[in-house]
Amino acid sequence: MKRIALLFTITCLFVFIGQESSAQDYRLGLGLRLSNSTPTLNSSFSGKYFVTDRSAVEGLVSFGSRFGMGALLEIHQPFASAPGLRWFYGVGAYVGWEYGDTYLGPTGALGLDYKFSNAPINLSLDWKPELDIMPDINFVPDAFALTVRFTLK
Repeated sequence: MKRIALLFTITCLFVFIGQESSAQDYRLGLGLRLSNSTPTLNSSFSGKYFVTDRSAVEGLVSFGSRFGMGALLEIHQPFASAPGLRWFYGVGAYVGWEYGDTYLGPTGALGLDYKFSNAPINLSLDWKPELDIMPDINFVPDAFALTVRFTLK
């Protein structure tokens, strides 16, 4: 399953690589979320698509200790004094599987998102806590990660 997810991500990158790369803001970002924490959406393939200038949908496919998938709606706010830097917050849901158990619940997001002006690269540092409602009620607060994405206009 991990090989299929990796192959899918690489294929998507090659499909979109011919499109115009973004030099400032970006519409689509594809990359990796890197984390050593324990939630379902820890280390993941990440895709973020801006629906408007300030709202984005982020999809995650996790390849950490649990296989999982999640989606979040995120609202981005710029810092007037720091071009390319935005802070964001959002909500979403996830589902994951590990050792025959299914994990399901809501997740939140709070973070910083930076787009380099001279390269099609985006960095994001975020906190995405999760609340398992299946198989048991469990709050998972240790959900910090760094995401690196290739961006497209």
